[in-house]
Amino acid sequence: MYWRVSLWAAMLVLLAGSAHATGQGTTAIQKWKTMDVCARQAQAAFPDFSPGSNAKRDAKLQDCLHFNNLPPREPAVPPH
Repeated sequence: MYWRVSLWAAMLVLLAGSAHATGQGTTAIQKWKTMDVCARQAQAAFPDFSPGSNAKRDAKLQDCLHFNNLPPREPAVPPH
């Protein structure tokens, strides 16, 4: 009986230690959230799907990412 209690206690200690987010993980999540905000702002500013609006939306997205010191997104369709 005692070994079962100690086994459960050991498992709880191991699981509790692995539940924290690391500093790098927290930073990555914050950057992803900021990138999503930039994408939403660009979509709200230019909601049409015409070629002109697509180009303006991409430019606004890139400007927002650059302003927040984030990496640029790759184009959805590679240029020919």
